[in-house]
Amino acid sequence: MKENIIQIKSYEFAIRIVELYKYLCEEKKEFVLSKQLLRSGTSIGANVEEAIGGQSRKDFMAKLSISYKEARETHYWIRLLRDTNYLTKEKSKPYLLEIEEILKIIGSIQKTIRNS
Repeated sequence: MKENIIQIKSYEFAIRIVELYKYLCEEKKEFVLSKQLLRSGTSIGANVEEAIGGQSRKDFMAKLSISYKEARETHYWIRLLRDTNYLTKEKSKPYLLEIEEILKIIGSIQKTIRNS
């Protein structure tokens, strides 16, 4: 079976988001923004999984589009947590780099499917 890079990356990212959520709750006592981050950050991979199991090309694209939107939202929450000093620039940087990579991969998949 061929390795699915977005499936792997979105799952590994979700694990890191869960760990970040725990950190924000336990260390920073932040419960509102972190819950939004947890929801959107783990939803990316869940929707990728649904896309992979899609019953049609249209279904695949719909779920992938949701993944892209959730990734955009996650990018927003990480920046907001950074800019409100719940996360330092150093702590937020790897998450921002990773979500930007995920956005590029999903965008590239969408473009490829649209053009084929």
